[in-house]
Amino acid sequence: MALTSRISLHGPPTSDPEDYLSSSLGVIFPDDVTNQHGDAEHSLIYTSPHLPRPLHISLADPDQETDRKLFSHYLWNASLLLAEFVEAGALELPLDVGLGRLKPADFDVRSLETLELGAGTALPSLMAALLGAKNVVVTDYPSETVLETLRKNVTANAKPDCSPRNSLAPLTVEGHAWGELDTPFAAQHRGRFDRLFVCDCLWMPWQHANLHKSIAWFLKDTHSSSSARAWVVAGFHTGRAKMRGFFEDAALAAEGLEVESIWERDCDGVEREWVWDRGQEDVSERKRWLVVGVLKRRARASVEG
Repeated sequence: MALTSRISLHGPPTSDPEDYLSSSLGVIFPDDVTNQHGDAEHSLIYTSPHLPRPLHISLADPDQETDRKLFSHYLWNASLLLAEFVEAGALELPLDVGLGRLKPADFDVRSLETLELGAGTALPSLMAALLGAKNVVVTDYPSETVLETLRKNVTANAKPDCSPRNSLAPLTVEGHAWGELDTPFAAQHRGRFDRLFVCDCLWMPWQHANLHKSIAWFLKDTHSSSSARAWVVAGFHTGRAKMRGFFEDAALAAEGLEVESIWERDCDGVEREWVWDRGQEDVSERKRWLVVGVLKRRARASVEG
């Protein structure tokens, strides 16, 4: 089933000609894929066959230029994909993932502490909270407009009756700017989390180093948990060249991280190997694809003596 089939717009009929065009592209061009979903006037309904009721996803209405440039006022396909991975892992659903090198259980969050960076709508975190995680923390840039939308989504959806198990993990919303580690929040949560969620955060190459720093800071260290992982998912709609530097070995190694597994997956579930350079990629084709990376702490070199 197509990745975007679980979502629908909710709100007043659109009157903007651009919205009419956007909503009709899938009819005019059946292979066209929308990467960003929703707007300030329309919330989104996320319907999973495995949840007892749909989730209602609100979107921010940024009035400051800085907030608009974050693009956190949309739901992106990377969040949809990671939400499905989390669901499959926690509910032990069949799923072909990672070119056969991984299994759904590798995305099981039950009894784990999770943190989402650059959360936007927090869909993967909501799924984690509803599906058995121990504790869930959601972060985004410390803008009140962005954080208020996150709080609204938590209030609307973080309820036991939205869970197939009638359970709910504690879920909190915090502001965090990547790389800013001298805050009370950063100090309190250093090395705490078993899983980090990072969805569509790679389109700003100048922020890759800061994102590495935040991942390394919050991920549990190997002394307390050798199984701690960061799940990084991003669409290719902004171009491969902007994103790929995030996965450079030397840059990750500088923060004590490394890639455990990486591959590409399209909106229909087709997978292929990760490639650094595919040459000239057609825009309509590349926007169908996402990269999925699993990061872990780099093993410390043994000390001889």
